[in-house]
Amino acid sequence: MRKKKTIPSQTRCPLNESLFFSKTLDFFEIYIPKQSNGSRNTVETYRIGLSMFRDYIQEQKGRSIRNFKFSDCTYDFILDYRNWLHDDKGYKESTTNNRLASIKSYMNYAAARDITLQQVAFSVSEVPAYRVPKTIGPVIGQVETLSALLNAPPNTRTGLRDKTILIILFDTAIRAEELITLDFSDINLSVSFPYIHVHGKGNKDRKVYLSQGTIEIVNQYVKEFHSQKDRKIPFFFTTIHNQKGHMSRRNVERIVKKYADQIRLEHKDLPDSVYPHLLRRTRANGLYQDGVDITAISTLLGHSLLQTTKDHYVHPSIEQLRKAMESNIPEISEEQLWPDDEDELAKLCGLK
Repeated sequence: MRKKKTIPSQTRCPLNESLFFSKTLDFFEIYIPKQSNGSRNTVETYRIGLSMFRDYIQEQKGRSIRNFKFSDCTYDFILDYRNWLHDDKGYKESTTNNRLASIKSYMNYAAARDITLQQVAFSVSEVPAYRVPKTIGPVIGQVETLSALLNAPPNTRTGLRDKTILIILFDTAIRAEELITLDFSDINLSVSFPYIHVHGKGNKDRKVYLSQGTIEIVNQYVKEFHSQKDRKIPFFFTTIHNQKGHMSRRNVERIVKKYADQIRLEHKDLPDSVYPHLLRRTRANGLYQDGVDITAISTLLGHSLLQTTKDHYVHPSIEQLRKAMESNIPEISEEQLWPDDEDELAKLCGLK
């Protein structure tokens, strides 16, 4: 029989376990990092959401976290909180839903650890989120503009690194967080079909194959930056005090923005804001408009649900819409629609 894992005492919250916030420390420090492959951004999102809920309890309801229990977290209480965020604080529907999701996720975690909380978790889960129009974010639509961005880095050592980052982000459509967690051991170039091993959300790993052009760039990068063949070091790294560590997400965002700003004057169609996820969306949408099956695109993106891909990453081109409109059209008779009889025609026109 497997032994139940005990949580180190230093990670336990000092509150009584019947209190609502008694499990948040474990939630932030243990559960979420494992679910999100150690993503600091995900942890911070949940921390902000639950901290804001704590502020609401204290400042709006006059309650202390020392006496606010799970049983106080009723459907009506959470519904009032949702309405307060939207109506009083003026948050957009999407932001309000995000804050609400933090509480729901935490309650699911708490109920999984304590079966007596399942009814509370169910009640919270029933609080409706706001309807948010499904919109697809901007993409780089012009091939010339996309090419200019990917080729913007100079022919220098640092330029090679930056170009490799841009091209991998686009060609593989991986997330920025997935890019910076890559180790050299995740890059597999000596096989028939070179690929990278991506550590995705929710500890869901996947293989993403590389195009020929990307393989050539990656090979150049490896020769320049990984000459010692140490497979355990980060693939993209920064060196501090002679120690190589994973590059930060902020640095990747800075690199993408830097080269977008350089080409902006000559490419007016470039979106106002250019960031790593824009390259991911551009790649997915381009594949879809080229006729690639949406299931394959969803697999490439690492989506658990096909609907996520449909709702947020792809939209049909004008040519696809035109072909769709022309398909399955029934034969239309070419008979004269207007009668030859003048009196009958007058009646059809409402005349006497």
